[in-house]
Formats: sequence, C-alpha cells, structure tokens
Amino acid sequence: MFNFRIRRKKKDSNFSMKEIEKIVEAYRQTDWTKEKAALGVVVRVEESSYRRIGARMFVRSSGLWTGGISGGCLEGDALRRAQSAINKNEASVVVYDTLEDDEHQIGVGLGCNGRIEVLFTPVDPEANNQIKYLESILNTRSPLCLFQVIKSEDPHLLGKFFHNESGITPIPESRIGTLEALVQEQGKSRIFSESEMDILVEVIRPKIRLICVGDNYDILAMVDIANELGWEIHVAGKRKKLQKPIFEIADLVYDLEQVREIETDDFTALVLMTHDYKKDFDLLKHFIDDDIPYLGLLGPKKRRDKMQKDLMEEGLYIDLSKRENLFSPVGLDLGAETPEEISLSICSEIVSVLRNRSGGRLKNRIGPIHERD
Repeated sequence: MFNFRIRRKKKDSNFSMKEIEKIVEAYRQTDWTKEKAALGVVVRVEESSYRRIGARMFVRSSGLWTGGISGGCLEGDALRRAQSAINKNEASVVVYDTLEDDEHQIGVGLGCNGRIEVLFTPVDPEANNQIKYLESILNTRSPLCLFQVIKSEDPHLLGKFFHNESGITPIPESRIGTLEALVQEQGKSRIFSESEMDILVEVIRPKIRLICVGDNYDILAMVDIANELGWEIHVAGKRKKLQKPIFEIADLVYDLEQVREIETDDFTALVLMTHDYKKDFDLLKHFIDDDIPYLGLLGPKKRRDKMQKDLMEEGLYIDLSKRENLFSPVGLDLGAETPEEISLSICSEIVSVLRNRSGGRLKNRIGPIHERD
C-alpha cells in the first residue's frame, strides 16, 4: 500500500557549496608559514546584486584569490580591502552602493545597481576559523546555520563566527536555538539585532545529490553537467556498460540491483533513464512513495501513461499526475535533442525545483530575480 505524502517546499540556497569547496581547497594549499589570508563574505544585500548573502572570496597575501563577491566589478577593490584586513589584522565591513548614479562609486555602470555589504576578516588558522568549520561540514546532509557578528561597537567581536555547538558565544546559548529555528523555518538567511550587535544567521545547505539510474551513453552527459555544477553524483547501472569517465567523475557507482540501497533526502534528485520499460516501472513503484523533491522519468508522456495503466491493473491506485515530485516527461522545454542538451534540460529543471522556481524566462518574471534577503 502506498501512502501519499505532502512534499515540503524548499527555499533558495544562499551560497554555493561548490564555491565553498574551492575555498576550502585553496585554504588547504596555503603555506601558513609564508602567507596570511583574509575572507570576504557578502553579509547584506539591497536591490540588485550579482551575488547574494553568503558569497565568499578567499584572498591570500600573495594576491591569489578564490571565489567572488560580485560578477567581477568589485573584485579589484575587494582584493585591496582583503589585503588591508590581513595587514591590520582586523575585520571591517565595506559598503558598495551602486543605487545612485555616482561616477566615483565602484561598480557603477557595470550592472550591479544595488547595495551590498561585505565583511572582510583576517583568517587565523588557529582560532575562530570559519573555513575549518566549513571544511568539517562539506559532506553534511542536513541544513546547518552559521552565526557571524557583522556589526558591533566592540571591534574584537566584529567578524566572529559561531554555531550551535561552538561553546563560547557572544549571545546566550538559549537565543542560538531560537534564532536557528526561525531561520530554518523560513529557509533563508536573516540578520538579527542582539545585545547591541547585528548577527547574520546564514543557512548552509547540503549540495544536491543526483542519482542517475541507467548505463547507456547519455549517462555520461548527465554526469558531466552535474559535475560542473558541483553536485554529489551517484550512478547505478551495469558496470560493464558504463563509460570509463563515469567511474572517474561520479562519487559512487553501484550495480543496478543496489539502487534501492542509496539513501535519499530533501536534497536528492533521482532520474530513471535505463531506457528499459520494465526496469523503470519497477523502480518507479519503489521510489514513488519516497519523500524526495525530484523524481524524473525519462521518456514521452505516453510512457508515463502506460505506467499509470499498469499500476491500476496491479491494484495500485496511484495517480501519477497528482504526484508533485514526479517529473515525466523529464526536463524543461528547451527543444533539446542531443544527450548533452537533454541533460542540460533535466539539470535545469532540478535546479528550478529545488529552488522552488518556475523555470520560465526571466524577462517574463514579475518582480526581482532573487527573493529579498
């Protein structure tokens, strides 16, 4: 007997886990006996901005940098600000305001048209190290919250970060749980005023877990695009048929019979693309009741309709048209023809679903591109 579950809507992420991974890797490669570093983080945004709260930029004293806080119009000045944070060994907040048509303002005329605040903090490898904490949660599968002081009369508190297990905190531990619950419920980062401080509570979510089921040549196209997006990739199929690069790119490869053992969660997208009706039908029956946000079924609508009919004949009264997390035909309507284009269409749809967006043309969208932070 299958039970119908209401799928919880997911809110937009405020950061890129792929960018965090790159910053962590740059941090690991830093020779702290010869170099120092600073971290720039977007902590407040008004109106339009290429990047949102949580965008990060890791800068070494050598001038090498990883990540970004804008589309490129602010990075030059950000490099200088980061170097200043390194040299002075103190945190500071810099405001980039391009709302007014001021020819002297950095970023004007380069497409920003917004106001963002960036916190620049020297990185101490031994104490209050935000990057070390981010490194420890790279593989988390549950949403977490990171707290950071972004305004304070006490210069020693500015830039300090903490979380619900960090121990010493600048606010009562009882407030940490309360603020975290508020942010988790809303699904987006927020700023709170606490004890004469402004504290950013940033939502850190897991990377998307993509499960591709199949072993034909189109699997590699899916894996390539997902890898470029920084997703966690699982592939289940006949190992002898899978192309060699898949084993090099995917995080895990399973035999087809093992697919039922793969764990799914609120950040999982599973795509059935075996090109075998019976296999896809059996797996659809297995996964249709899982509380995952995205279950894709490759093939035309008539294939799904046949599955609907076969379900009824087996006495399984499941209305596939009412399952909000089932996507069949799979993908956005791009007119895709090649495996690469089809994979782009599917991955684009996955992003739109997990970000709770329609996937339509931005020129037709009423209101801002991003939700207000």
